[in-house]
Amino acid sequence: MAGTSRFERIRDQLEKLFAETGEPVARRATAAALLHHKIPSVSWTGFYLLHDGELIVDVYQGPVACLHLQAHTGVCWAAIDRGEPLIVPDVHAFPGHIPCDARTRSELVVPLHRPDGTPAGVLDIDSTRPHRFTPADLEGYILIARFLEEHRAI
Repeated sequence: MAGTSRFERIRDQLEKLFAETGEPVARRATAAALLHHKIPSVSWTGFYLLHDGELIVDVYQGPVACLHLQAHTGVCWAAIDRGEPLIVPDVHAFPGHIPCDARTRSELVVPLHRPDGTPAGVLDIDSTRPHRFTPADLEGYILIARFLEEHRAI
């Protein structure tokens, strides 16, 4: 499990790396790679972004993902529709869960916003371990999500 200080170190690394380019896709790709390889026991780390009202996969690390998530169904859409981050200890118990990878057992999702405050998509993290994510993990991923928003990576 990751403490907040781990996420603060990741944020500091991202800040240095982001100095090399202002390109949002490069910044998201770097964030996904860094998070995926620095946080233990995660199986998928990436982004789904809203395009014309649809959640479409963006940059990620891990197994092949669903390219498009059915509107207002599953964990990612629940986070957007509720306007709040979610920890799902057992995805199989979540109503409408979309099984992009049958091995996934738990999930953490943080909504992302455009500069005007409207929803832009989500940062989505999966694990093959049930009950993998803690409130400290959620706090850390929120820290990274807000950093990405502030640094025009979304």
